[in-house]
Amino acid sequence: MPAYPLLERINHPSELRTLERRDLIALAHELRAFLIESVSRSGGHLSSNLGTVELSIALHYVFDTPEDRIVWDVGHQTYGHKVLTGRRAQMANLRHFGGISGFPRRQESEYDTFGTAHSSTSISAALGMAVAARDKGEERCAIAVIGDGAMSAGMAFEALNNAGDMQGIKLLVILNDNEMSISPPVGALTKILARMLSGSTFNAARRAGKNVLGIAPPMLDFARKVEEHVKGLISPGTLFEEFGFHYYGPIDGHDLDALIPTLQNLRRLDGPQFLHVVTRKGQGYKLAEADPILYHGVSKFDHTSGIQAAKAPGKLSYTQVFGDWLCDIAAKDPRVVGITPAMREGSGMVRFAECFPDRYHDVGIAEQHALTFAAGLACEGMKPVVAIYSTFLQRAYDQLIHDIALQNLPVVLAIDRAGLVGADGATHHGAFDISFLACIPNLVIMCPADENECRQMLYTAYLHDGPTAVRYPRGSGPLVTPRDEMSALPVGKAVLERTGKTIALLSFGGFLANALEVGETLDATVINMRFVKPLDTDIVLRLAETHDLLVTLEENALIGGAGSEVSRTIEGLAKRPQLLRLGLPDCFIDHGDQAQLLASVGLDTAGILASIKLRIETNS
Repeated sequence: MPAYPLLERINHPSELRTLERRDLIALAHELRAFLIESVSRSGGHLSSNLGTVELSIALHYVFDTPEDRIVWDVGHQTYGHKVLTGRRAQMANLRHFGGISGFPRRQESEYDTFGTAHSSTSISAALGMAVAARDKGEERCAIAVIGDGAMSAGMAFEALNNAGDMQGIKLLVILNDNEMSISPPVGALTKILARMLSGSTFNAARRAGKNVLGIAPPMLDFARKVEEHVKGLISPGTLFEEFGFHYYGPIDGHDLDALIPTLQNLRRLDGPQFLHVVTRKGQGYKLAEADPILYHGVSKFDHTSGIQAAKAPGKLSYTQVFGDWLCDIAAKDPRVVGITPAMREGSGMVRFAECFPDRYHDVGIAEQHALTFAAGLACEGMKPVVAIYSTFLQRAYDQLIHDIALQNLPVVLAIDRAGLVGADGATHHGAFDISFLACIPNLVIMCPADENECRQMLYTAYLHDGPTAVRYPRGSGPLVTPRDEMSALPVGKAVLERTGKTIALLSFGGFLANALEVGETLDATVINMRFVKPLDTDIVLRLAETHDLLVTLEENALIGGAGSEVSRTIEGLAKRPQLLRLGLPDCFIDHGDQAQLLASVGLDTAGILASIKLRIETNS
């Protein structure tokens, strides 16, 4: 007997649609079991995907995918969707180098209609697809599946505002409410209401009422208000109705007998529709239900016994260094405030939130608001520290320039996940922050080479009377224990680590150990640059006078990166040395193990050495 007799018959949604309705519950059990087994072997996001098993089945069962477009938001809830759309065998290499992505990806499948990994984009994208279908005369639906956390972002409401005023479109927004529990379903009544409100009788009555009352506008307006208030008594959808959507739900997102008839009804309706489903993260796997955060993003584990507590403390990560520093500095200064856009665990702020609850602010998935909120705090003499991933800082660029840097406000940006982050891939690599930060006036940018330097740079940033950014990578460093005492670094000053002869390596951030190893091999000078801005131009100019080749090392895009700043410093010199800039190439880098990815772009020790030798041979 096959391990998953129903699931193994399905390679495409068209085969799913040949099943009898009564078989779908068994299929859901198989799909959930497969995901638990598969993700425990490959690693990845587990809790969120267990919560969307029935929803994935129902959507592909009811809608004619890929002709009907499904846009998933934020994207880490799509493993069931991937399995049902021909990628079951590829799940073994999920998020591995050369394997399939952990997020929807247009290049990967025609069923991945839109790439989503940053949140709150689904409604905008699906609206664009719905309008395109209308304008091209195509009869198809566009469905946005958005999580309740993603609904906290302003972009989602901008899209709702736009969509509610659109005519002649077939757009369905599904709110997958799996954490905030905006309004849990209560027994059979919610199923009846959802079916009734989405059914043909109710909507025919609604249309007839508009036709009859349309000849008397005051009566039509009165009837509309009555309808809204009556529905408001039995559902929480008044807000979405005000945006111009027809709201249905909430319904149990794990009940296929509620989901499928409601979706079948909604598929027949025109105009913007809004369905509220309530799901549970970790559904069907007791360990994940009990601790959905622990099982949100997992490494390989034994799914029969669950994730085991670490037997010995692991390596200290840069994220932990930041979290410890934030607690230490907050204990000394009551003005310190910690801010995160929905990344408390990922940014290392759990202990700070527990110790300083009145000074901890999780603003939700609202990066733009996070930075301007910090600016407002800084205006009143507070010391805001914004913990944010490099890839998410991109979403608040205008606020950083206009609200913080232009006003020269003392806001500390603790930029986590700078550089290549590994299995999350191109959407999450912190590949561009030096490039987009270096051009901003008033901003100080620091890159620590080790854990202790990270702590001291954060303290330097805290003392600086202006905006600062400390960028540090995912994971651990070279295992340099941070000193308890904190001392400010001289701003804009590099450190000579090794004196050599004709070659000088200028290391920005975590490449110092590689640079020292290469330096020993080539008898090269090695500099820990520390600061991208202000750049230590004095040491760069001295090196230019005494060395034939300068080599810059950075885990950032080469275009506009730290090497570009060094190039600007030495341009126009009468005795100008050769410059070799090593960093991330002008392409989006895929997912995989961090060390493997660095090696693939020539930024491991062997690759750095090979690039230098090639330049020497080329110029000889």
